[in-house]
Amino acid sequence: MNFKYIYGPIPSRRLGRSLGISPIPFGTCNLSCVYCQLGRTINMINERREFFPVEEIIKEFKEYSLNGFGDVDFVTIVGEGEPLLYSKIGELISQIREITDKPIAVITNGILLSDKNVWEELMQADVIMPTLDAYDKETFKKINRPHKSISFEEYVNGLIEFSKVYQGKIWLEFMLVKDINDSEESLRKIKEIFDKITYDRIYINVPVRPPAEKWVEMPDKKSIELAEEILGGIAIDHLAKNEFYSAIDDDYEALISIIKRHPMNQYEIKSFLESRNCKNINEIMERLEKEESIEVINYKGLKIYRLKRLKASRR
Repeated sequence: MNFKYIYGPIPSRRLGRSLGISPIPFGTCNLSCVYCQLGRTINMINERREFFPVEEIIKEFKEYSLNGFGDVDFVTIVGEGEPLLYSKIGELISQIREITDKPIAVITNGILLSDKNVWEELMQADVIMPTLDAYDKETFKKINRPHKSISFEEYVNGLIEFSKVYQGKIWLEFMLVKDINDSEESLRKIKEIFDKITYDRIYINVPVRPPAEKWVEMPDKKSIELAEEILGGIAIDHLAKNEFYSAIDDDYEALISIIKRHPMNQYEIKSFLESRNCKNINEIMERLEKEESIEVINYKGLKIYRLKRLKASRR
């Protein structure tokens, strides 16, 4: 069966085998981060909407559930943009909770945690994973390129205040970008903000997949180790294992359904197809190379396949 909103499970170093739910259209976000592995934001908005009927998403989720959740570690609301822009996320979480007892995670850039209505909607989630990469509004604009209506101070204060009332786990995420926020001075400034947030873990990411902007570079090993030391965080090992999964029967369509949400390199693709006992891997790879909706990027010795983005727009 082809799913529009449900995908995976996909391998996650933080969440194990994560069954993804995408409640927003591709490329819809209130940030356009320079390091985004999906490319530049297409639809730049900061207004919450019910992009898709929650009933349709839940219908798919119920259909998936018929085969059980045995190999799923987390149900993750994430999407190809910012999931808190989905105005029915509270109802979505509530209905998921009625169908499965698997823990629910929400991966967010954290911008809309400045809205107390959002707080209430997230209370049934088990883990919230917000991102904070900057220590001041200048760095924020340089790294995250926010919608014009967003205030850095409100963003940070929202994170701090939400963390005081949320009863689940908060796993902070921090993207380390060479020559922007990887110096000792920068790291100590971001640590001052982190110290005001009540959290359970900090994960340190680096741009291991092709970023939205070509000038973005990975920091060196020494900088990553310094970030771990100062922030007390965990650097994520980016190499995925042979754990990608899709409930879609057709091998090619299954592959496309994953790449739409999660860029894959040639080794991950081959492992995924082998795990499905695919007999025509070479043919599928050739077809993938010609697929008009997919772009192939050579990045650090790997061929990365990801969905092409249309021309970005701002509102």
